[in-house]
Amino acid sequence: MASLAFPSLSSLTISRLHSQKAPFLNSSIPTPSMSTFKHPTVTLHRFQCGVIRMQAGEEDFELKQMRDMAAAKKRWDAMIREGKVKILTPREAGYAIQLSNKPLLDVRPSSEREKAWVKGSTWVPIFEVDNKFDVGTLSRKATNFVMGGWWSGVPTLSYDSQFLSKVEEKFPKDAELIVTCQKGLRSLAACELLCNAGYKNLFWVQGGLEAAEEEDLAREGTQPLKFAGIGGLSEFLGWTDQQRAQAAREGWGYRLLYSIRLVGVFVVADALFIGAQQVGHYLQDIRTH
Repeated sequence: MASLAFPSLSSLTISRLHSQKAPFLNSSIPTPSMSTFKHPTVTLHRFQCGVIRMQAGEEDFELKQMRDMAAAKKRWDAMIREGKVKILTPREAGYAIQLSNKPLLDVRPSSEREKAWVKGSTWVPIFEVDNKFDVGTLSRKATNFVMGGWWSGVPTLSYDSQFLSKVEEKFPKDAELIVTCQKGLRSLAACELLCNAGYKNLFWVQGGLEAAEEEDLAREGTQPLKFAGIGGLSEFLGWTDQQRAQAAREGWGYRLLYSIRLVGVFVVADALFIGAQQVGHYLQDIRTH
């Protein structure tokens, strides 16, 4: 069998799948941190040692994530190779929905679902946006932001431990169920959970809704399905793959809009830098006088 076109697995993507002890990745999230400093005057040597330890901890964490994800990919590959889950393209999924009335299970978080969804689909997120404000959640939010959330706009997600029970309330285990997400990774994880729970007629949408063309699936919502997973500064500047493809089709008018936005970002950044310099000079003058 030809190798499966699994979604690319960046460290940020893997971090999202590790949120809140998801059962298909047997690991918990350690929070690497520097040792607490007990005295306000910290020597440069102690600080450097703390930084080195923190960097080593982060590297070990990423290596463990990569190993866990590689193991999950092997299980998913075997699951499809053995016929426990069948592959559909987005277009084939659209035909199956229209001609055979197969149900579509959308497992995306609300941040993606609210932008665009397939008409008639059932929504049960396997991961949902984490809106709690406890210490652990705030730490994960900060890590997510630093590791690329500011650029991609992807929020911190938590695994929904009630996912299986919610699906079981809506679909019997003999249902011919099409499962999809935005890129195809979370839907594979959902297929594994459903398969282990006794669902025998599962279909996975390869590449997710991001791979769908407008004519493939009946869409509802304010944006194309391809655009539902983008956000952050990359979306604002039009630097995502989806927006570049759109610009190639629509021409210079589309590109001009995002070029103006880019210039605006530089202007604002420059103004903030100058303002910070002026405040610094003002404070220095106060101290010297």
